[in-house]
Amino acid sequence: MDSTQQLNEQIAHQLKLQRKQKGWSLDRTAKETGVSKAMLGQIERQESSPTIATLWKIATGLNCSFSSFIATHQASSAMTDNTPTAADFTEDPNMAVLTLFPFNPITKSEIFEITLTHFHEQESSAHQLGVLEHIHVIEGKLNILQGDIWHEVNANEQFLLKADQPHSYKDEAGLTKFIDVIFYPS
Repeated sequence: MDSTQQLNEQIAHQLKLQRKQKGWSLDRTAKETGVSKAMLGQIERQESSPTIATLWKIATGLNCSFSSFIATHQASSAMTDNTPTAADFTEDPNMAVLTLFPFNPITKSEIFEITLTHFHEQESSAHQLGVLEHIHVIEGKLNILQGDIWHEVNANEQFLLKADQPHSYKDEAGLTKFIDVIFYPS
């Protein structure tokens, strides 16, 4: 099984699990996530690969972490397997997401290394109320849209993003890599 098939299987499993735990139908899940019932069904049957933006909508609507859909291991208070896991999204070829630490229920956080290439702009819908992203640019130049204002963040600079509103990230260097530490409210 290739990495794309494994990712699709993980996403499908997690979507079904989250729906069943909440007792939600596909109709209810569609209303809560803003993703169509047809698309949710295709994702669950592994007939469609969601984009990163779609997956964020699903995670937000289900009130769960993004990494729960893409990480192959779960965090614990004493993490022994800290091998980063990469998610290759075929629908988003200019964005790579490497899970450094999946969601940890104790710290209410998850950590990703994100790479944008080819001057890609990634738009994101609002996450759950109170979600913050602490961003540290490793290389390149990242523009971040928060509200109506673009903020330029260069290598070795940081930015605190209020992610409970629509926002965007844009690679301004042809290749930009950054660490994204996401904190969920208690």
